[in-house]
This record gives sequence, C-alpha cells and structure tokens, in this order.
Amino acid sequence: MPLASDARVAVCGPASWNQLILLDRLPEPVPHMQFALGDLHTLGGTSAGKALHLADRGLDVTLHALLAADDDGRRVSAALHAAGVRVEAHASERTERHANLMTRAGERVSLYLATPSAASADAVTRIEAALAGADIAVVDLSEVGAAIVDRRLARGEGTPIWTDLHDYDGSAAFHEPFVRAAEVVFMNDDATDDPWALMQSCLDRGPRLAVCTRGAQGAIALAASGERGTVAAVPVEVVDTNGAGDAFFAGFLAASLSGAELDGCLAAGARQAVIALSSEHLHPAAAGGAVTSALR
Repeated sequence: MPLASDARVAVCGPASWNQLILLDRLPEPVPHMQFALGDLHTLGGTSAGKALHLADRGLDVTLHALLAADDDGRRVSAALHAAGVRVEAHASERTERHANLMTRAGERVSLYLATPSAASADAVTRIEAALAGADIAVVDLSEVGAAIVDRRLARGEGTPIWTDLHDYDGSAAFHEPFVRAAEVVFMNDDATDDPWALMQSCLDRGPRLAVCTRGAQGAIALAASGERGTVAAVPVEVVDTNGAGDAFFAGFLAASLSGAELDGCLAAGARQAVIALSSEHLHPAAAGGAVTSALR
C-alpha cells in the first residue's frame, strides 16, 4: 500500500446542496410558528465531507456522485473543485437537497427535499472501474453504493473498501452487503448500548477492522485480531456537528495510509474532526459558494 502522499482514493456516494436552519430548539410535533436564528446554504453529503477532508490531508481523491445538470449540481461541483477535490458527476435527474433543522447543541432533523434518480447500469460500471483503479475505495450508503457492493460480493477480490454505516443497529438489511463487502467499517453509537458488541458483530461477517465514533466520548476501534483502541474527543468549541464523523473517517484513513498504528489513527481522526466541528461548513474550504442569512 502506498503512503498517503501517493495514495489514490476514490469516494462514491452522496453530495448535496443543503439549507441549514438554526433554531433555539427543535420543533415540537404540533402546529406552531417558530423563528429561525439564521440559515445557511452550503455543500452537504457524507461523501462530499469525506472527500473534502481527505483532500485536506493531502490525498489524491476523486468523488463519484450523482449530480444533475442544474444550479444545485453546479454549486456542488464548484465548491468541491475549489477545495481541491476532483469530481466525476454521473447523470441524475435531480441533485440531492436537504433542509437540516439544527440547534446549537448539535441536534438535527434532516428533511430530504430531493434525492437523485437511479444510476444507470453504465454509470455503475464506470464507477466500479474507477474504484478498481484506486488504492482505497470509500463506498458510502446509497443506492449506487449498494449496486457497487453487490457486484463486489459477486466477483470477490478488488480494491479494499472502507464504508461508513452511520447509525447502524447491527441488523438493518440495507447495511448487510456493505458490512460483508468492506475491509474497514465505521459507525456511530447512536443505535446501540454496546458498541463493542456491535463492532464484533461486524467483524464476524468479514471486515478486518471496525471503528465506532461516540461524540463527546471520543471513539473506539476493534480489530479482527482482538486489538482494541480508544481515543478521547479533542476539546473544541463546537460551531456545528455536520460532517464531524466524515472528518474523523478521513483523518483515520490518511493516518492508516501513512503507516500509523491503531491508536495513532484514532488520534488523527479525533484531530481532523475538530476542523469540521469548528466550522459551520463540512470543511472551511467549502465556504466559498455558501450563502448565509443571520436573522438574530
């Protein structure tokens, strides 16, 4: 495996143009009026976040995403290019868009305003070929990602896949092929009371390493060899929690490619997460095309 400075990473998954709406509290499920503290239109998407932070760590990274030839698609591409990320846009009828209701405490409700249309078989084949030419393939949860991992499971060997299961509960059917196809899996502890058991359940299906982020409690990791790792969260004044997990993933991956041991990779992930937590964007480099409106 090449060092991080020489490694090529291909990322496949969501990139979106989002509106973040800051509230003093999340809305209650009853009819009412509520004033926003401010709002922000900016780059979103878990794969976009990973690509931004991988580029920040000096990796040669290309993002493969379903984007429409519309204003939002052009905004997504421009923000990523400005941050040094190569983008391969694959045709879609719509560019993904979210409205995220946020509080300063990090609470969030995500409303999907638009989702990409299904990728064509030719697009999946092109993405699959691009991943095969990389040193690491990051395949995020999405319909096109599901098609990629299904093909991997059918064909066997290929570029090592790293995947992010997010708030995985250990049994969701959609996640299963991602777990079985991956070499390394990431998740958070939102849906489990026993993250060690959750990670072990993943390792039992094939990955060599599982990593679980725990917010303010830091992160833990478990290798198939039985090695365990733990890192505390780096103290930070949180501006926005969007993209912190993706930043952690990127910092960990870059450190791994540089030859760091497990604890060093965890520490690098924790340091990288601070960059996302300290910005209202996925990464400060994505601020160029953003539009902010501060109400009060």
